[in-house]
Amino acid sequence: MLTTLRTAYTDTRAADLAWCLGREPLPALAVLDLRLREFSVQLRLLGASHQVLLEGAGGSCSETVACMSGRSTPLPMGVSTLVDGREYEFAARVEELSGDSFAGRAQELLALVADHPHGLAGTFPGSPHAFTAMVAQRRGSLVSWRTWHAYPQEGRLVTTRTWVGARVAAAL
Repeated sequence: MLTTLRTAYTDTRAADLAWCLGREPLPALAVLDLRLREFSVQLRLLGASHQVLLEGAGGSCSETVACMSGRSTPLPMGVSTLVDGREYEFAARVEELSGDSFAGRAQELLALVADHPHGLAGTFPGSPHAFTAMVAQRRGSLVSWRTWHAYPQEGRLVTTRTWVGARVAAAL
């Protein structure tokens, strides 16, 4: 699903993004509710930021990547931890692209997400290549999502990949 976000483009620097687990739902500009077998997944666009809420099979996970104050960590390159008894992995990458390369990559990603049954993308008025996009999927016991946060004024594209895996047995 592709939508135009009715808001000013405010998160304007890739370096301002932070990462947080366990945050309560934040006000969203666009939401996509998905059912991936026994999991409910909610993709939430928060401007040039995202939040994913995952519920199911005895646990939940809330991931937020946004410009936040308080309980947050600067955007890490990678995290591996347990969330509600499940394996959780997060990875982030920042690409720097020239103007033409950035525009081409933006169009490619928006087309991919707009046509995906589990995709949500939001563009900003007045900046044709400013967007946030997300895609979720389930493979076996894994639920995963990818996100893209575009900062055309910097020529930067922030890509994240997350997966939440099987429950881990408690240590005896």
